Amino acid sequence: MNNFKNRSFFHEGMREFQNLFDGSRTADAIEKNRKHYEFWDDEKDLIQKTKFFFIASSWNGYIDCNIKSGDPGFIKIIEDGVIEYPEYDGNSMYRTAGNISKNPNVALLFVNFDETSRRIRINGHASIHRDPQSLKKHYGAKFVVRIKCEIYPNCPRYIPNLVDNELSIYTPREKDGVPPAPEWKERDYIKNILPKDDPHKS
Repeated sequence: MNNFKNRSFFHEGMREFQNLFDGSRTADAIEKNRKHYEFWDDEKDLIQKTKFFFIASSWNGYIDCNIKSGDPGFIKIIEDGVIEYPEYDGNSMYRTAGNISKNPNVALLFVNFDETSRRIRINGHASIHRDPQSLKKHYGAKFVVRIKCEIYPNCPRYIPNLVDNELSIYTPREKDGVPPAPEWKERDYIKNILPKDDPHKS
């Protein structure tokens, strides 16, 4: 059972800012059309080829954001919407694992810092596994972290292209005026419900 399907995607704090900037219609359309629980083919490709991702975890006042790295393939998709990764030898603080043991809710970010600027955001429900079968799949792992995922790719337009050392053309700059519109603002389910002050609203 997916742990996210029975709860709202937005809480009251998020709604407050959506309402302040006339963004609730756009937010709802993104949730309806982009949120999903099984990986799309291009997402599988990104995950299977990635060399790193970011993970945030928390428990009470203990908050942590970390980067997890390895050779391509170190993250495994074990079933639709479920991934796992190995925890290698580290600095013995176990901040991520310790938080997960108390609070399984995590957030992940996969991102390509190249011309594609591909990005996947994940809300996850994590569990820790030390059984021989799990460890066998990940050479060098001290334990394995398995995550059930709520997935929502969204606009990567401000991400720089670090491979070619190029800044994003979408970043607002006073000398350039209004930057070009991202592709997603032209989608049928978005283009007629953009916020009233959106510079790309037709």
